[in-house]
Amino acid sequence: MNRERHMLPVWFFIGVLLTLYGAIILATALSEMSHPPAIVLAKYHAGIWGGILLILIGGFYTLRFRPRSGEKKR
Repeated sequence: MNRERHMLPVWFFIGVLLTLYGAIILATALSEMSHPPAIVLAKYHAGIWGGILLILIGGFYTLRFRPRSGEKKR
């Protein structure tokens, strides 16, 4: 019964949160495409680009710091 406990890196959780926030922002921006807001720079679709960027950054952190079985304790 000698089980080693290992901690999950905080960067993994940050990656998951960034990915979730990016998906929420992207979904909201895509739903606003049918009824664009009365904003001067709405033609640049900042919500779409921001959502995609957050998904990419969050995906990188999630994959880079994901927990692996058999990883040695530092």
